[in-house]
Amino acid sequence: MEGNQRWVSGHLQHPDRDPSRRQLLARGQEPFGSVLSCIDSRVPPELLFDTGLGDLYVMRTGGAAVGPVVTGSVEYGPMTSNTPLVVVLGHQRCGAVKAAYQSLRDGKRLPGNLQAIVKALQPAYEQALRESGTDPVDTMARAQVTLTAADLRANQDLAPLVRRGALAVVGAYYSLDTGRVEVLAGAPA
Repeated sequence: MEGNQRWVSGHLQHPDRDPSRRQLLARGQEPFGSVLSCIDSRVPPELLFDTGLGDLYVMRTGGAAVGPVVTGSVEYGPMTSNTPLVVVLGHQRCGAVKAAYQSLRDGKRLPGNLQAIVKALQPAYEQALRESGTDPVDTMARAQVTLTAADLRANQDLAPLVRRGALAVVGAYYSLDTGRVEVLAGAPA
């Protein structure tokens, strides 16, 4: 979050982005966090948290949708490297969430494998309908984050790490307008 404050203020440090860091990491890595975020080109986790090479595992899918391969990728850091943090990061004006919302609302399938994103985001759509916020797409994007983070906290392999305090799974939301990351759920005490 300190890195995000630097991003917001424009006082970036650009840490660990030089040839000596690259050479050090050629031998191995120990990222301090994992981020599951959207494919949106405006939401690069390494930049908006002002991190460097080797600091984060990053998985990116449309709308931060999950499935077995993505879940396995999220599990990788905590289960192999004792990475203590997973952040599920949604964002403002998400095109994937908007497309899924419209598809579900209108009962129209999206072409090709885009329909798999719609299916993965359906629980967030249903929660957004129950919450009936002023911006249903934004409500759905936030719901996707909180549901995914909750599912990961309850995951059979991650839940024991969460219970003993070795892992925090945090849901967060990125504002395109301000650059600020807001924690929605799961912040460690």
